[in-house]
Parts: sequence; structure tokens; C-alpha cells
Amino acid sequence: MLLVILAFFPAGQVRVRTYCNPVNINYRFQPTSGISYREAADPVIRIYRNKYLLLASHSGGYWTSDDLMNWDFIPISSLPIEDYAPDIITISDTTYYAASSWIKKPMYWTTDPFKDNWRPMEKTLPFPVWDPAFLKDDDGKIYLYWGCSDQESQPIRVVQLDRKMQPLSAPDTLIRHNPGLYGWENPGEMNQVVKNGYNEGAWMTKFNKRYYLQYASPGTEFKTYADGVYTSDSPRGPFRYETYSPFSYKPGGFIGGAGHSSTFCDKYGNWWHIATMSISVRHMFERRLGLFPSYFDKDGVLRTLTAFGDYPARVADHKIDFQKEDPFTGWMLLSYKKKVSASSSLDKFPPEYAADENVRTWWSAATGNQGEWFSMDLGDKCTVNAVQVNFADNDAVLNDKSTGLFYCYRVLSSEDGKTWKIIIDKSTNNRDACHDYTELDEPARARFIKVENGKVPGGKFSMYDLRIFGSRQGSLPTEVRSFKVIRKKEDSRRATVIWKHDPAATGHIVNFGTDSQKLYSSVMVYDSDSLRLTGLNRDAEYYYSVDSFNECGIKKGTQKVKN
Repeated sequence: MLLVILAFFPAGQVRVRTYCNPVNINYRFQPTSGISYREAADPVIRIYRNKYLLLASHSGGYWTSDDLMNWDFIPISSLPIEDYAPDIITISDTTYYAASSWIKKPMYWTTDPFKDNWRPMEKTLPFPVWDPAFLKDDDGKIYLYWGCSDQESQPIRVVQLDRKMQPLSAPDTLIRHNPGLYGWENPGEMNQVVKNGYNEGAWMTKFNKRYYLQYASPGTEFKTYADGVYTSDSPRGPFRYETYSPFSYKPGGFIGGAGHSSTFCDKYGNWWHIATMSISVRHMFERRLGLFPSYFDKDGVLRTLTAFGDYPARVADHKIDFQKEDPFTGWMLLSYKKKVSASSSLDKFPPEYAADENVRTWWSAATGNQGEWFSMDLGDKCTVNAVQVNFADNDAVLNDKSTGLFYCYRVLSSEDGKTWKIIIDKSTNNRDACHDYTELDEPARARFIKVENGKVPGGKFSMYDLRIFGSRQGSLPTEVRSFKVIRKKEDSRRATVIWKHDPAATGHIVNFGTDSQKLYSSVMVYDSDSLRLTGLNRDAEYYYSVDSFNECGIKKGTQKVKN
């Protein structure tokens, strides 16, 4: 692990630049007269004039960044900004915008997307599109992909466009539903519903003259939301399903889901995958964004790195090889199930919920008053590198018109629980960030961590989780050398992986894939000696391995099982 970390940054570079999912942006409260909830989903990242543009559903605008870490929000009123799943494409000096609609609507255009000055095109498309995605091919030809439905009559389609963004022919059908073959296309938290999922979120990536048509299933509200891929030698097909699908998959960890995404190349030639992640407690569309490193291997297999996908990772400022140099920092989670206390709490929202590594539960203080606090005992002295405070907005009554959405707080550390030192001071914060991740300028040596409330934008002082990352001295868990996989022939879309319990392990990563050398998919589990996999492909043969981890690091499993 240490060699990987050192290889990632050039010699002499001192400052480590990291981020942690969910992406730390101002998720907008939605326009509603009911319960307050935040949302951003269906993300797209494009590069325009050496800057990144991030678009997402129902966000009131979009974001721009120089480095994929620090995002500035641009509010927009000149677009149908409340439409879902937008995409943009730049052709010469003009940027075009399309978003989802069940009725025919015009596209929009601008020569400067950093300004709120979009204009509708004169002609509409002759048909409505939902979840549109553009491709500008190397030969200058333009294609539009779209589709979002659980109905057989609504597959994912493509049409070629002329320079006036009008279709040159009738649409071609590309992807139909196959839940009987592909377990991950079945709806449900465990893909347990026997019906079509929503095939949606088409996205096209071209790599080495090969076309990768990505799509999402089974539904945005599930932790099993994922992306699969078909490939072809032509942008209009025919396309072949890749049995390593889903290639973007994250049903475990703090926050699940890695579907309806865009795969893009950064300014240095590195590939990334920006995806939709699910909370879906207050509302089905209560969603967040996740950014994951990706790459194409020597055989053209598309992989997204999600194993420790909500732990701190590095953003590159140069060309690297993600296949050899994992951006994961190696900073482990120190806060899971630790002893906690608080200034107050509500019966249905106890303090323990802020240390359970589950974004779908939260702790709430009795008030949102200044002086409410939450404290965690890490058990003994650890090295703390970063802190993520995930605010839960319990009992907030806020919407898209609300202002002053700032969390003002301080984070303190202590070695003995008596003498405290401020390690993060955001008492005068004026930036909306509900999943506020801070990498410390200097690592802190601490046993106790406390968060003190100064101000919340509404409701109670509350947290999904207080997540502490760093390292602890000690022994790694035992390597998982022996485990079994049960996969029934009558429904080989499901399998159960079982290993021996190790009390020294905090959790495990189950890796699997259709090639013995490419166990590219993974699921994280805590406090378990088994995992039920429900998203396999019926006619595919799989290989499996199991890694174990604790607060001291990761023990890779070398044993592989074929089933």
C-alpha cells in the first residue's frame, strides 16, 4: 500500500489533495411543499476551455471547476433547468443543451456556458427524449442517445443529428430489457423483484476506435443502481453485451449506488466515472453524486474503482495509470461503531446512528441551537488525516428558494478527553456543503473527536455520520484463505459467498469477475461472514476473492474460487 501511495505523487510534492464521496457540493433543497430533501443525480462532466462543467438533475444550475475537487455553482434561469438528466455538447464555438421531457422541446445553445445566457433553437426535435446523451465522433458526426423506461416498447435508442441538431434518419433501437439474463437489471435492494427494471441513463464513450454504450438499471432509489455496457465498432451498432457488466457497481459501504453516470477523460488523460448514489429515505429522488477513478485495461475492458469508493481518494494533476496506481489514500475509517455521546438526542435518532456507516440513518440533537455537540471516542490514540461531517437536516423546512444554507461548526480533538484542540474551524462558514469533507493540513494525534454546532440552516443539528479517516497502529486482519461460493444452477444470477469470521476484521471486500485475472467488481460489507450477490449474469462463469480490512489496513485475499 505504501509503495502505491508514494508512486501516485511526484517526489517533493508535499500537499496531498484528496476528496471523499459523496462529492462535496451544494446539493439543492427541492421545490416542494412537503418534507425537505436535497438532490443531485444523473451527472455529466464535460470539459470546456480547460474547465470542468458538472451538470445534474434538478439543481437550479450547474458547477464549474479547475481540478474536480473545488466546485463553483452557476445559477441558471435561461434553461428549462428543472428538467431531468441534462447533457451538453460543444461544436466549434457553440455549446448545445438538451434535457429530459415527455413532450417535444427545443434544444438550447450558447457561446459562453459560464454565463446565464442560453437561447432556444428554432426547431424542436420531432420526438421527445428522456435521459439524452451526445457523442461527437472523430469524423465530426453527431449522435444523440436516449431512453428511460421499464417498458419493452421504450428501449434505448440513437439517432444521428445534422449541424442544426435535427435527426438525419429514424432512430435505431440499441438496448432492450433482459432481467431474466442479467440479475442486476431486476428492481429492488437485492434485485428481488421479478420484472423489468428501468433501463436508462445512456452514455457513449469512444476508446481505441471502440464504442462503449453504457446504461443504468434497475432504478435510482436502490443501492443496487449500477451501470452496464455494450460495445460495438460503430456508434449505431450492432452492440454486444459485455458480460463483465455491471462495470460500475457499489451496493455496499456508507452510501450505495453507482448508476446513471458519465465516463469522461480529465485534462491529463485520466478516465473518471461520475455517478448517482442513493439515500432515498425522505423521497425516492433523495440522491447524491459519487466520483470514481476508471480505466480501460489492455483488452479494452472498462473498469470503475468502487471498492473503497466512499473513502478518501486523490485527484491527479498529471497523467497516471489507475490500473497500477490506485488513487485510494489508504486512510482507513476510524469511526465505525465507536462509543459516542451527545449534548442531546431524539428517541428515533440516537447518537449511535452517526457512527453506523449508513447514510440512511442519522442522529439528531433536540435542537439546532448553538452549543449542541457530538463526541466520539476512537478507543485509543490514532492518526487522524481527514474528517467528513455529513449533515442530515433533521426537521428542516427548506426548499429551493431558501437562503443562508450554511453549517457553522468546529471540530476539536483530544488525547485525553479533557484538553481539546480545534482542528477544523468553520464557525464563520458561508458555503453550503452538507457532506463537508476536510483534509487536515497536518495529521492530528487524537483519541477523542468532537463536533460543536454553531449554526444549521434549518431544523436540528443532526448528522448521517461523523466519519473519521486515518490510521491506527496494530495488526492487519487474517487473510481469507478459505471460503465457499454457493450458486444454484436454476438461477445463477444469484450467489452466496461465505467465509470464516475474523474478530480482527472490521469488514470485507468481496471481489468478483468473469476473468480470473480481472476481478473488477466488488462489494463492501461490515461485520459479516457472508454476502449475497444478486446482480450476476445467468450465462457467465465467475471468479471470486475476499479481502479483509480493519483500521490498520487491508489484507488482500490471494485465494480465488471459480463458480
